[in-house]
Amino acid sequence: MASASHSPVILSGNLSFATSASDLLRSSINGVPLKTSGRGHVGSRQKGLNIVAKVRKVKKHEYPWPQDPVSNVKGGVLSYLSPFKPLKEKPKPVTLEFEKPLMDLQKKIIDVQKIANETGLDFSDQIISLENKYQQARKELYTHLTPIQRVNIARHPNRPTFLDHVFNITDKFVELHGDRAGYDDPAIVTGIGSIDGRRFMFMGHQKGRNTKENIQRNFGMPTPHGHRKVLRMMNYADHHGFPVVIFIDTPGAFADLKSEELGQGESIAQNLRTIFGLKVPVVSIVTGEGGSGGALAVVCANKLLMLENAVLYVASPEACAAILWKTAKASPKAAEKLKITANDTCKLQISDGIIPEPLGGAHADPHWTSQQVKKAILESMDELQEMGTEELLRQRMLKYRKIGRFQEGLPVDPEKKVNMKRKEEPRPGLISDKVLQGEVDKLKEQIMKAKELSSIDMDQNRLIEKLKREISYEFSEAAKALGIEEKLIRMREEFAKAENEQLTSVQIENLENLKNEFNENLALAPNYGSLKYKLSLLKEVTEAKIFAENYKKTHPLKAKVNEKFKEVLEKSTLKKKMENLKAEVEKAGVSTFEEFDQELKEKVLDIREEVEYEFVNALESFGVHVTSKFGQSSVSV
Repeated sequence: MASASHSPVILSGNLSFATSASDLLRSSINGVPLKTSGRGHVGSRQKGLNIVAKVRKVKKHEYPWPQDPVSNVKGGVLSYLSPFKPLKEKPKPVTLEFEKPLMDLQKKIIDVQKIANETGLDFSDQIISLENKYQQARKELYTHLTPIQRVNIARHPNRPTFLDHVFNITDKFVELHGDRAGYDDPAIVTGIGSIDGRRFMFMGHQKGRNTKENIQRNFGMPTPHGHRKVLRMMNYADHHGFPVVIFIDTPGAFADLKSEELGQGESIAQNLRTIFGLKVPVVSIVTGEGGSGGALAVVCANKLLMLENAVLYVASPEACAAILWKTAKASPKAAEKLKITANDTCKLQISDGIIPEPLGGAHADPHWTSQQVKKAILESMDELQEMGTEELLRQRMLKYRKIGRFQEGLPVDPEKKVNMKRKEEPRPGLISDKVLQGEVDKLKEQIMKAKELSSIDMDQNRLIEKLKREISYEFSEAAKALGIEEKLIRMREEFAKAENEQLTSVQIENLENLKNEFNENLALAPNYGSLKYKLSLLKEVTEAKIFAENYKKTHPLKAKVNEKFKEVLEKSTLKKKMENLKAEVEKAGVSTFEEFDQELKEKVLDIREEVEYEFVNALESFGVHVTSKFGQSSVSV
């Protein structure tokens, strides 16, 4: 297929005549056809002017229609609306900078196995030791990732893309193209798909899986045409009642001159306004990096979820570091300060949930990650579809109104301005036993003082949670020292993949065996003394908490009982009888009950029974039932 727009035009000769070159070129193209040989003269030579047009042959673009349509589909092309196909070759493994120590360990294991195979010697113990060391180092690395390391994992070249997830979780998927205003932006993919028979409108950023695809997809950076494609599909979904699922994975909107001329900012703003008015549930999932305006255009949903190693930022750590510290080398510090990880955004109530990833990142097990995404989508949609339209719109509005945790017009207390940052709890294992004992003693002292003041108002839950974290840390250290940590990790992974399925008898037996093994050998762990000590502290604090709760319940009743008892004693008839009895006792000149004569003892017992009878009636008048015996009574509310 030939296109004149790619044809170079050569002008030569004297240009001083009256007719301009552009006029002559226009008349020549309209009046005289180009030669089919691929090179020809256009128009006649006039005053030394030559115009030459070169025609370049271009291969016919087959996208998105195939040469061999499906015979059992009407039209034969629906299943081919997406050109996304599995790669012929497996992606090359990519090692990130912080993963190199793991690769060194892996290389040692391979070298030892190679030596064993070549020499025939038994190196099984060394191989097992190295493998245990590798697994331990791998777990330690991926459970304590820094923010900049999570950024690197989110940008990993082999990380599953939007269409990878879609084809893993959908029964059927049909891609829809174009914004009906320009062209089909390949960086944004939209389409209708079904999960377990339920239809959804899917849309998201699509990165490439290799350099060639990344160039075709513009590295997942959308132009205004891509945002308008999303806008068209959102209106389509709203009209037909399809819930919307949005996948976010982009460094940002494409920031070139043409995009700005076509209204990049305006297209993002239109999307924001439209999303807030959709009458169908909207769930957004950040699967990689959610950068700047490219993510903002599709991030405002009823539920915003993030994969465990995904990041969401208004400016990349490198850009932030270049602005604040004048060097991109400060990006690790910028990533930490920006609070862009899934954990940070959840704490700030920007995102609503974290979708787990396998150890090593989503690219370590893409299919398992996709199943976690599917589970999260269905759970979120079940919750949102129970809401009415008005409630859905209000929930979406309030989700973003509450971000920021501030209220205008309320003055800040000057004393609180000095240190408004909440102190972070130290990591488990860094708190000394002396500090914990001091906190427990302080809590006991507060309870004793509160008991004297007849009021207990304190929070034991904070100390209990701290002790539980410490005990959990000690247990994990004990498991590590006893060499059963890897068994625990494998068992957890096995249970996680089993999801909600019932455990098999073999799994239950393995769990019991592991539990027995741990309990039998726990006393041999080097930190057993510390663990036992912290367990005793937890027992003390728990008992103190139970006492405080019981005291809070019984103290008001005790005060009420004492008040009623005083009222009974102040009754005129009883008061007079007691005064007469007191006078008789003084007249008799005796001090103990045993010295009283029989008549005086009977009078004392009569008055006592009368006081008890009046007291029981008074208590039952405000809902307290009393079972009374002489010298013994029990009270129940």
